[in-house]
Amino acid sequence: MKVLIVDDNASTREMLGISLERGGHEILGEAEDGQSALKAFAELRPEVVFLDIIMPGISGVVVLEEMLKIDPAAKIVMLTAVDQDNITMELKSKGAAAIIFKPFSQEDLRKVFDRIK
Repeated sequence: MKVLIVDDNASTREMLGISLERGGHEILGEAEDGQSALKAFAELRPEVVFLDIIMPGISGVVVLEEMLKIDPAAKIVMLTAVDQDNITMELKSKGAAAIIFKPFSQEDLRKVFDRIK
């Protein structure tokens, strides 16, 4: 699948990109903040977005909502280091296709793609 990676941490973007490419996916682009994420999403039209929740400027939750306004069928996988039921429920209610918790494994990514196909 064609993927956009959004995370303010360059190491996370790099690690995720390597893992996704190993899984046979194509990285269309990366963004380090919400504003550049929205621009890249509109221009690149990825099949899947991996989107961090906590970023400088616009939060990932707001970016999720804005991306879904652009494309209600978008598959957006939220990235978070916080494993709390209330966050998971909120993200799913706002339209997240899946949630993946940091640190994640290649197996975690495979399971996410199996779920969102």
